[in-house]
Amino acid sequence: MTNEPSATASTDITITQASCADDYDPNSMPVAKARQFIHTFLNPVTGAARVPVRSALGRVLAADIVSPVDVPAHRNSAMDGWAMRFEDLQPISTALTEIGTSFAGQPFVEPVGKGECVRIFTGGVVPEGADTVVMQERAVANSAGNASGNDKLITFGDGNRLGQNVRHAGEDLKMGAIALGRGRIVRAAELGLIASLGIGEVSVYRPLRVAFFSTGDELVQIGLPLGAGQIYDSNRYTLHGMLSKLGCEIIDMGVVRDDPATLETAFIEASGIADVVITSGGVSVGEADYVRGLLQKLGEVVFWKIAMKPGRPLAYGKIGNAHFFGLPGNPVSVMVTFYQFVRDALLTLQGVSPLPAQPLLKAICTSPIKKMPGRTEFQRGVLFLEDGVYKVRVTGEQGSGILKSMSDANCFIMLHDHVGNIDAGATVDVQILEGVV
Repeated sequence: MTNEPSATASTDITITQASCADDYDPNSMPVAKARQFIHTFLNPVTGAARVPVRSALGRVLAADIVSPVDVPAHRNSAMDGWAMRFEDLQPISTALTEIGTSFAGQPFVEPVGKGECVRIFTGGVVPEGADTVVMQERAVANSAGNASGNDKLITFGDGNRLGQNVRHAGEDLKMGAIALGRGRIVRAAELGLIASLGIGEVSVYRPLRVAFFSTGDELVQIGLPLGAGQIYDSNRYTLHGMLSKLGCEIIDMGVVRDDPATLETAFIEASGIADVVITSGGVSVGEADYVRGLLQKLGEVVFWKIAMKPGRPLAYGKIGNAHFFGLPGNPVSVMVTFYQFVRDALLTLQGVSPLPAQPLLKAICTSPIKKMPGRTEFQRGVLFLEDGVYKVRVTGEQGSGILKSMSDANCFIMLHDHVGNIDAGATVDVQILEGVV
């Protein structure tokens, strides 16, 4: 049975139209279509603040970084060697007189004339008149000097090119050019680039506030004894880890019991303090799963049975101004649905543009896999290199409650909806876990 939202708001209208479309099946929505549908409702946060460069790590730029200088600021050498005029180099070998040294930060200030060269080190300013640098391994210094005995002669071999080993001013970045665009996540490399421009503060979007809780009477906080039929709540810990990697402001609301009044209070509180609310459990069809009815009462939500395994039950919508993701209760399903749907949605809401890709690699599967066509499956796998070829094996039992299968995995074996059983030796798509979030 499908819960149809009212059409009194723009969100409801869009949902209703999607529900009525010929290619829309709320009981079995394809993975790609579910991602696309979620993104029609996402608008990035707009609040921003200026922070010191180091404090920007992991944040998202709210404004372009425009270079105030040329990078590099001057012509400099890419090698240790000698700088000279290319026209002085002969086809076979050439002896030039060394007239000085250019160190990084201590340039040689006189021009280089005919028959002259300057000892230069990596990063040193290429002197006026010089246009080529010959690396020191292709030169021989004559310690005896020239005929007068006053100057050092340097002999250079053949095979040199005009302008070799010279980095020009602005070669990396011109003054006024955009060094980093708005929407870029600031990583270690971006910190270094910003600092290289002499910029001490940047504008970043505020962190996305995400509240989450687990539902279920069977769940127990760690540190407490287990009763009959009870389990420790692991989902909040995996969610905390995944949200931390995305740089979110995390609000852990603990475990909420399967009681309609308690759940309603939790939803109202969470939606009032967060941009996004995430729950685990309570979105399937059990008699004690109250989440679905409450969300229909409190907000505009469409429930999907995604054509995927694991993670078939999934809810997305809004409660007040907060986006809502209702994830399954099984630990593996929580992680799979987060990686496949929530991750990109949260990055979009944080203002990240363009979204970092989740690259798929091709690998040879070392064992057969049973699969039904018509749904996308995400098997947990171990990707390894053998004889120069990427191969992948499953981690063992693939039940959605076996969290160890995620701990042992470094990838998902992504089996698309049109694919059936996989034979050993077949090529499959692999989604690497490290770097996915």
